[in-house]
Amino acid sequence: MNFTRIIALVTKPKSPPRAARHSVRIIGGVWRGRRIPVLDQADLRPTPDRVRETLFNWLRSAVGGARCLDLYAGSGALGLEALSRGARETVFVERSAPAVANLRIQLERLRGADRAQVHCRDAEAFLREPVAPFDVVFLDPPFGQNVLARIVALLAADERIAPGGLIYMESERTAGIPAMPPGWQPLRSKFAGEVGYHLARKER
Repeated sequence: MNFTRIIALVTKPKSPPRAARHSVRIIGGVWRGRRIPVLDQADLRPTPDRVRETLFNWLRSAVGGARCLDLYAGSGALGLEALSRGARETVFVERSAPAVANLRIQLERLRGADRAQVHCRDAEAFLREPVAPFDVVFLDPPFGQNVLARIVALLAADERIAPGGLIYMESERTAGIPAMPPGWQPLRSKFAGEVGYHLARKER
């Protein structure tokens, strides 16, 4: 190996840290423009900026003062966006310990930890325990697992969503909107690339 080759190898920049290779931007509110690092994990797929912008346009004033649930939180992009826009509290549920650790770091960095709960739990296990009703729920499970209909059924049981509460659901475009439980009213439905996203309201 020649001397020039050795120098090139020694001075070659190191790869970025795993947690800093990707990030998402908070779209609105007091943290508007702040970027949230996303871990380099295959199952972490943050909701794209364009989709989040449309979603929070749909929600409008419903987020301010609301108690929110970010199930399958991943990077926490949806729940953090809600906190940025004035949510009273967001409960994050994520089973990946590294993702949970990253989310807690971001909440401290943004000074939002006092309005958040972070649970390193399986989503279905969390929903089988008693919880106070939520005003806004974000459902963005990993693609390809076909769990959305089951999660919707669990949420519909035991008054887990307050009357008038809003439920956001994201899935593969081909999956369509899951069947709505009695008392749930579909409000909006849209597609972006391979993603389908939907909004419903619990009427009673």
